Amino acid sequence: MTFSLPPLVERVRAALPNSQEIYLVGGAVRDLLLDKPIHDFDFALPAKAVAAARQVAKSLGAAFYPLDETRDVGRVIVEQGGRRITLDFIVLQGADIDADLAARDLTINAMGIDLRHLDALLDPLGGAADLKDKLVRAASPGAFGADPVRVLRAIRMAATFNMRIEKDTRLALRAAAKKLDQVSSERLRDELFRLFQAPKLATSLRALELLGALEAMMPELAVLKGVEQSEPHAFDVWEHTLQVVDKVERLVALLSEDYAPEGARDLHSGLVVLRLGRYRSQLSARLAREVVPGRSRRELLLLAALFHDAAKPAARSVEAGGRIRFIDHENQGAALVLRRGKALHLSKGELDYLETAVRQHGRPFALTQTGAAPTRRAIYRFFREAGEMGVDICLLSLADFMGKYGAELPQDALAEHLETLRALLEAYFEKMDQVVSPPTLLTGDDLMGELHLQPGPKIGVILEALREGRAAGEVRDRAEALALARSLLDG
Repeated sequence: MTFSLPPLVERVRAALPNSQEIYLVGGAVRDLLLDKPIHDFDFALPAKAVAAARQVAKSLGAAFYPLDETRDVGRVIVEQGGRRITLDFIVLQGADIDADLAARDLTINAMGIDLRHLDALLDPLGGAADLKDKLVRAASPGAFGADPVRVLRAIRMAATFNMRIEKDTRLALRAAAKKLDQVSSERLRDELFRLFQAPKLATSLRALELLGALEAMMPELAVLKGVEQSEPHAFDVWEHTLQVVDKVERLVALLSEDYAPEGARDLHSGLVVLRLGRYRSQLSARLAREVVPGRSRRELLLLAALFHDAAKPAARSVEAGGRIRFIDHENQGAALVLRRGKALHLSKGELDYLETAVRQHGRPFALTQTGAAPTRRAIYRFFREAGEMGVDICLLSLADFMGKYGAELPQDALAEHLETLRALLEAYFEKMDQVVSPPTLLTGDDLMGELHLQPGPKIGVILEALREGRAAGEVRDRAEALALARSLLDG
């Protein structure tokens, strides 16, 4: 067979001398065989990989980065159709291409194409057959022990391509999982977020827990298993957490721009689309937005879902009547996710996201429990505490609610909670200037001039009261703002 290469790879070939020994290797070859879109390309050369990358970048008019000049690794970033495509160039890891492929993690990732000869697949380990048989198999007995982070990669491959893991490979994964705490924080973080980008995250997390990998990576989650909860919870804390992660993933898909009507055939999904579907474009755009390159709000929301009840074991208490309580678990959970985020070397923006999401995840349902539609004042206070993160928290709250129940999710209760969330999203997307962040009618200088006040914290207290009064619809003009300010002073 002769391979038909993507146009970008053809441009790479054209940028280098015809005699240049260079191989397309790894995941790009796997995806080429599966006829799937490719966004990252790895090229292996006998030597001078950084020089080749620089030459390709110049030819393509793309960005060039010397990732590791000591190890001779170069990267080219191409912007194409609004997407960032990565081209990595690295020297062969071994005496020749066969040795390089044999040193890789999985057989389905251990294939190559010689760009000088497009009529043959380099497949020394039988990766093409494993791909056809939907089998994840280690490239060698020591593949995972040599690099434990490959455990996450194997689970991700199984989830992404709906494959089963070969028996001996499962045993090797279990042995290597215990060493994940020895992997650098940055590599663990990057592979973990790639797992979060793959489908069926809850299934992957269950597999990691069974392998012992979760305890090595995030021990605060390993203790959730077996922690019982009172009704209406149908699951222990760990199973509930997996349910919530799964519900977040489903909700994001249900409310995405490329939503298909057949995806909402069940009654509960139909209710979600009916109440929240009008904000599909805004929600989809927000969740796709990258906080840092390669890590979007969607993945952070999934991580927040994973940690939303992480403090329940420590906060658990049982009342005299047998009711189980988890008082203050939201605040304690915020501290836990912040600590884990720092250990993974996340950015400040990511840490703020996670801490706020976990701390505030119960607020929307608390509004539902009042039995009435949220007031303008309540909506203002929610967004005052949650900020623009309040939108994402609405989805987490809905997933949390749906994840409490087994097969018997009460339709009336779901509809009631959806009405609360609709009111919150409507205020944010349609009534920002009226309810969420109304313009102030008075400034601090106005207060000092009109009320003869001196600078101090009292000014801030009054301004906040004026903002809240305006959001609640109680302060409509400057005169009413001054009247309220005077009443606060008199009080």
